[in-house]
Amino acid sequence: MSTETATPQEKKAEPLFSKKNIKTIKDPLDDNNPITVQVLGICSALAVTVQVKPAMIMSLGVVFVMAFANLITSLIRKSIPNRVRIIVQLIIIATLVTVVDQFLKAFMFDVSKELSVFVGLIITNCIVMGRLEAFALAQKPWPSLLDGIGNAAGYGLILVVVAVFREFFGSGSLFGIQLVPQWAYDMGYENNGLMVLPPAALFVIGVYIWVQRSRNPKLNNVS
Repeated sequence: MSTETATPQEKKAEPLFSKKNIKTIKDPLDDNNPITVQVLGICSALAVTVQVKPAMIMSLGVVFVMAFANLITSLIRKSIPNRVRIIVQLIIIATLVTVVDQFLKAFMFDVSKELSVFVGLIITNCIVMGRLEAFALAQKPWPSLLDGIGNAAGYGLILVVVAVFREFFGSGSLFGIQLVPQWAYDMGYENNGLMVLPPAALFVIGVYIWVQRSRNPKLNNVS
């Protein structure tokens, strides 16, 4: 009489772009945006959004830093002593920020001068540190990578939206290209000088939050 040995059914691997992983990317773009919902990273939103080009470059830099910082932290998470985890995270972020800074100085020197110290301040950006601490230290590499991309994209989305309004109404241009025709100025149109000042970013973000919460009432109870 033959005997059969029962083997436990192997757990099915989660698809790379499962609903859970897609939600990890999509939530920071709206429902859990780091700036408009979590109210993080406001300083750079004030400083680098006078024009669209530096805002986009800053956003891409943060995407690079957050994505790879999350990935690297997740890969080595089990070997990081708990007492020095913040130091390890800072070293990872600082290394990636240095790569971004040197790349900009080598290939986009004008943008590098315009962004000035704010590229270096990515090291202390609470969004980057927060995602490493809250997500990457406890999750596998792939979800951590997606979380970094999603949160950085959500941060960058707000920067670009704010920059579009500030550059257009403050300078009459986008990407340095003049959009308001000269005849409009001849007829009395004037650029809004307030939009080139840092407080204008707060006004635009405030309007964005108002529209976002009007469209999505469940965010009204978020503190």
